[in-house]
Amino acid sequence: MEPLDYLAEERSKASFDVEEMKIVWAGSRQAYELSDRISRLVASDPVFRKDNRTMLSRKELFKDTLRKTAHAVKRTVELNLSEEESSTLWNYVDQPAYANLHWGMFIPAIEGQGTEEQKQKWLPMAYKMQIIGCYAQTELGHGSNVQGLETTATFDPQTDEFVIHSPTLTSSKWWPGGLGKVSTHAVVYARLITNGQDYGVQGFIVQLRSLDDHSPLPGITVGDIGMKFGSGAYNSMDNGVLRFDHVRIPRDQMLMRVSQVTREGKYVRSDFPRQLLYGTMVSVRQIIVSESSIALSRAVCIATRYSAVRRQFGSQNGGPETQVINYKTQQSRLFPLLASAYAFRFAGEWLQWLYTDVTKRLQANDFSTLPEVHACTAGLKSITTSATADAIEECRKLCGGHGYLSCSGLPELFAVYIPNCTYEGDNTVMLLQVARILMKTVSQLVSGKKPGGTTTYLGRVEHLMQCHCEVQRAEDWLKPSVILEAFEARAARMSVTCAKTLSGFSNLEEGFAEISSDLVEAAVAHCQLIIVSKFIEKLQQEIPGKGVKTQLENLCNVYALSLLHKHLGDFVSTGCITPEQSALANEQLRLLYSQVRPNAVALVDAFNHTDHYLGSVLGRYDGNVYQKLYEEAWKSPLNDTDVPDGYHEYIRPFLKQHFRTARL
Repeated sequence: MEPLDYLAEERSKASFDVEEMKIVWAGSRQAYELSDRISRLVASDPVFRKDNRTMLSRKELFKDTLRKTAHAVKRTVELNLSEEESSTLWNYVDQPAYANLHWGMFIPAIEGQGTEEQKQKWLPMAYKMQIIGCYAQTELGHGSNVQGLETTATFDPQTDEFVIHSPTLTSSKWWPGGLGKVSTHAVVYARLITNGQDYGVQGFIVQLRSLDDHSPLPGITVGDIGMKFGSGAYNSMDNGVLRFDHVRIPRDQMLMRVSQVTREGKYVRSDFPRQLLYGTMVSVRQIIVSESSIALSRAVCIATRYSAVRRQFGSQNGGPETQVINYKTQQSRLFPLLASAYAFRFAGEWLQWLYTDVTKRLQANDFSTLPEVHACTAGLKSITTSATADAIEECRKLCGGHGYLSCSGLPELFAVYIPNCTYEGDNTVMLLQVARILMKTVSQLVSGKKPGGTTTYLGRVEHLMQCHCEVQRAEDWLKPSVILEAFEARAARMSVTCAKTLSGFSNLEEGFAEISSDLVEAAVAHCQLIIVSKFIEKLQQEIPGKGVKTQLENLCNVYALSLLHKHLGDFVSTGCITPEQSALANEQLRLLYSQVRPNAVALVDAFNHTDHYLGSVLGRYDGNVYQKLYEEAWKSPLNDTDVPDGYHEYIRPFLKQHFRTARL
């Protein structure tokens, strides 16, 4: 018998080709077919089961992670998967593991910062996982301030070695994933000291554990830092603590593409820019932006499907109650998040292209676009991860009480996602870096230097400081040029205002610290402009499929106008729009919600998430929520027995009055 589809009626309302939208979401037909095939491969493999993950103890969870990682490697070899297929498989296994850091940070660090000889020595072993590495940068006392790291690497010219040492408690490496229990090696960032002079932070390849019995090597103290937020979630990762007690390594284990130390101990800088040292972080931030849309899409998919299934109030003459998704209050909270998932997807696509472009340029020794990539990855990493973390929690609230259940999938999704707001650059620190670039760009306008890349709009600053929004009717807000100019004018005016305020300080750094909150808001405006503009650019492309482009236009407008509503103070106080025009924007937004409503379930179907990947009873494809919630309850370990452990010691004495009780 065919299983019932409780959401069939919702799906029949769609006015667009869902299959074509799946291709747009994936990026290409080839990418869609690959992800669809791999996601189903993972979902059908019992080793990759994850429905019991939140009930496992930490030790059980960690061993389960080791087993899944080994099985993923085994399947990759057996099926002769390509690099892209293998990466996709890891994503769908959906369990943070040491391998993420080995492939995502340790190997790229050597590829980007090592010499040809170093790459030839270390990468073949790393590719075969004959050594397993991590990225040991963050310390107990320093995270965002990389230049403040305390671990030292002192060159000893007598032995041609570096001595790696942790001089203080706060110099202990803290947080690197894979470090706690698995990694045999690490790229360790330490202060290079030679001939008594400190040359700042450099990377070094250091062996941590024996390749025979996995025990820590002499001088190495290493372990796991303990439980993290939530059940399951990021506790599958062995984030570690590491201390060095005068550990000696050969000189050639300093990563020497950017700078070298000679046999005599002389420090030599190459022509490569120092930003290459942070190339791995830039790469990871770009991936984080791309993955923000995935995490957000999962939460939105769960909340949208459940909102269509759930009914509360509004029964007429004994008829069915109103679907929660039909309430305007639900739509005004949910649909901007749906639109954000698509917006972040297309911003991620563009950022991936930008990163690929700069990588090619770097190989040709062209470093001209490196600052632009650094700024974009920093800013968009901050904006997308903060918005996604908030959105996952909002989706939990949109699911009412049942959203708090572990089996809703939302608590674990939230717990595993929120570290993104901190690692690879604290989000506020990232925005301040963007603000510095904006202030530099504005200050250079006086000398006639034309800005480029994502700051090109500042080249029209005179116009943007004076222009007036031409909206007279609600539908005028549907014009891309109107939306774009409003966002450009807001960003430009906020940056110029900050620059003028800064110019009043005799000490620029003191001024920067004093108005840092305003600078963060200016950076937010700039980054939101980038995302809106990239969504609009996406819509200028040829997009096949019945009704697909229309739905994306609706979502683009929902995204932009919901941001305008949220940051109304910015737009009105800077004179970009009038209060009357803001009222028209809200009117148009309500109309857009009505157009999104019949397509909402189909729009989340286009994410093409399997039930296994979603990991949510509330977000099931078939909408059979209540039956499955009931079945899930009986899987609780507390239901293994009718009478709980502890009954005879702690409950029965009350019931039989064997305890003396006082009236409370």
